[in-house]
Amino acid sequence: MPRPDRYNAAPARTPMRAMDRITLIRPDDWHLHLRDGEALATTVPHAAARFGRAIVMPNLRPPVTTVAAAEAYRRRILAARPPGAAFEPLMTLYLTDTTPPEEIACAAASGLVRAVKLYPAGATTHAEAGVTDPLRLDPVLEAMAAHDLPLLVHGEVVDPEVDVFDREAVFIDRVLGPLVERHPRLRVVLEHVTTRHGVAFVRAARPGVAATITVHHLLLNRNDLLVGGIRPHHYCLPVPKREADRLALLEAAVGGDPRFFLGTDSAPHPRSAKESACGCAGVYTAHAAVELLAEVFEAAGALHRLEAFAARHGAAFHGLAPHPDTITLVRDPWPVPQRYPFPDGGLVPLRAGGTVAWRLAA
Repeated sequence: MPRPDRYNAAPARTPMRAMDRITLIRPDDWHLHLRDGEALATTVPHAAARFGRAIVMPNLRPPVTTVAAAEAYRRRILAARPPGAAFEPLMTLYLTDTTPPEEIACAAASGLVRAVKLYPAGATTHAEAGVTDPLRLDPVLEAMAAHDLPLLVHGEVVDPEVDVFDREAVFIDRVLGPLVERHPRLRVVLEHVTTRHGVAFVRAARPGVAATITVHHLLLNRNDLLVGGIRPHHYCLPVPKREADRLALLEAAVGGDPRFFLGTDSAPHPRSAKESACGCAGVYTAHAAVELLAEVFEAAGALHRLEAFAARHGAAFHGLAPHPDTITLVRDPWPVPQRYPFPDGGLVPLRAGGTVAWRLAA
């Protein structure tokens, strides 16, 4: 039996439905790329329409490695926020081999920096300045544990001898597992988990270990990237894995386990960079992240758990109350534009040219 098309068109309307309108606590996005400069005019309004808060990734050029740089970036984001929007960017620092423990103390005292991001050097977009040897980080990680500043991890090795589809599992076994054990007080998030192995690791880990799950990894498997031709706008890092891995992510997302929560990893790139020899890694979902998530949860018979995954679990892990605002989704299919305004050729979103079954109410 052919697999239903999860990314190109909304599910068909059925004669009987449990509900056509859902009101939720306003979700938070615990992993978001906004980029900088002209890009903010598109990315910030999309995020602000749906999310109350977002952990903003620091992999700019140059990366956000200091509290001063994070504060300046935050001001640029707020300047792009639509009038009346209450969207709050939660800032992060980019961890390097030379990050001093003193900067961690400054970050904790700032009240604006909420986490620190570990990119293995060369693992993904703008990760050139990332960490080359995690064992050298122990003094900084001890400072983070002392100040209760979480570590957000891009969980992939960059060893060329490791198959690209195995990089997450190998990273967990070689790096993340030992790191979690060496620092028992450190809160750790395995970001954009993509494998059965990663889900099992989080479930078996000590308290203080969690994972974010993206919308696109709930919708796509590696066939959606490769079958019928390479689809560059589905290419991301970590890459989508087997269907069995997608189903493991789905079970974790809809199952009510508070260790799993939404982090879209929405990552904008200009069309010219995606449709090129570079094939830049990143899927843009901020334009419809919550609406697409509603489709996923409805198909799984779990709309009643959407609010917990999108609005409660992540806030609790990060020590925050759920957002005081709400949003409403209505069942009203709408067409996704072929592209959004963006420098260098526009921005192609997930499901460009297709439809989304749920719409964000005004």
